[in-house]
Amino acid sequence: MSETKAPDPAGKPRDRRKLVAIVYADMAGYSRLIGLDDAGTLERLRALRQELIDPAIDEYGGRIVQTGGDSLLIVFDSVDGAVRCAVQVQQQVPIHDREQPPERAIRFRVGINIGDAIADGTDLHGDAVNVAARLQAECAPGGIGVSRSVHDHVHGRLGLEFEELGALELKNIARPVEAFLLKLGSGASTRKFAEQSRVRSTHEALTLPDKPSIAVLAFTNMSGDPEQEFFSDGIASDIITELSRSRSLFVIARNSSFTY
Repeated sequence: MSETKAPDPAGKPRDRRKLVAIVYADMAGYSRLIGLDDAGTLERLRALRQELIDPAIDEYGGRIVQTGGDSLLIVFDSVDGAVRCAVQVQQQVPIHDREQPPERAIRFRVGINIGDAIADGTDLHGDAVNVAARLQAECAPGGIGVSRSVHDHVHGRLGLEFEELGALELKNIARPVEAFLLKLGSGASTRKFAEQSRVRSTHEALTLPDKPSIAVLAFTNMSGDPEQEFFSDGIASDIITELSRSRSLFVIARNSSFTY
């Protein structure tokens, strides 16, 4: 359902908002995998998109709004569709990628939220988008983090189990966000596993190849508008993606560099 304000007599653009389910998926260890095998990683990611991810998005009525190479911002009109799609993808990616050794495995972190978002051309803005992006960072690779509104909507109806994380202080989000990790039966959604995974990822990042390395830090939002925070992060993500195309550089993964 959309909410559209009446035209402003002064001719100002109308505020177009739409209540949507937002899925933010981020590939874990993207820059490290690019450093190990750039062409092979991109080809595997392209195959995952073509054979698994994009068909699942279409099946459950989603639409890709933004893509940053290692991340996807997807919107659904149905909360059930968003959750079903995320679960299907997270369960099938390890099967699709099973022939790869653990250090080269492709895995995603996923955050899901419900809220009003503002469409601006092909972009989507709003606090609801920012929350979804922050929730994925609370997951281990292969995990799904959801907000309280998503949990309450699907709990007890889709046969899913959740682990409560409580109210989280998320970066640049004004209020604490009640969050849950969706249990997929593999243990990948537990908080302890997520924390151990981040520690392992940090240690892995310290072992650099024999070529110059570079880290792109998160840009500071100086506009005074909290809704532009997602745009600031997007610029840094785009720069990381472009730098990763260079064979002469080792680019630190976004989840590692953004901790600073």
